Amino acid sequence: MKVGVLALQGDVREHLRALEDCGSEAVPVRRAQEIERVDALVIPGGESTTIAHLAQTFGVFDLISHRIKSGLPVYGSCAGMILLADRVLDATADQKTFGGMDITVRRNAFGRQVDSFEIDIAIEGLTNSAMRAVFIRAPWVEQIGPGVQVLSSVTREGVSHPVAVRQGHMLATSFHPELTEDSRIHRYFIQEVCKTG
Repeated sequence: MKVGVLALQGDVREHLRALEDCGSEAVPVRRAQEIERVDALVIPGGESTTIAHLAQTFGVFDLISHRIKSGLPVYGSCAGMILLADRVLDATADQKTFGGMDITVRRNAFGRQVDSFEIDIAIEGLTNSAMRAVFIRAPWVEQIGPGVQVLSSVTREGVSHPVAVRQGHMLATSFHPELTEDSRIHRYFIQEVCKTG
């Protein structure tokens, strides 16, 4: 299986390393012919409006959106979660998403850069111990549709917010597993989520 990492902005190298650690052929992609040749796609963290703008500039925004809606297995971390969401709260006026996942997310829900944090969380479907989750200007999920499975949540001020969700061939996390040495999220994506694509 060839897994593309959208290489427009964000943690591209880190995702490539994590996917390679799982035994996958991982390649950076940014042009239409490259995106058409992959069996799955990872949308990295970064800045969601910048990634969307660059996808339009490179002429691949509609292609990515179409491939996701046609069943391409896709994993989005942080900004990638925002770009997979059908609905975005606190969005900029020109915010666009690839869409496909029946979720409503809130941008920068956990606060600004100075509010970044790390915690250990349990994730449904992952074996062994909890994993370290790195949250940087992270979104959270405010609403999910009937086909969305919540894999993990974080409680803030007494309210539980989903931070890892799956809908069929789509997986999204608020946090950055690629910034740790733990590749279990990437392995789960390849071994479980990609089977449904």
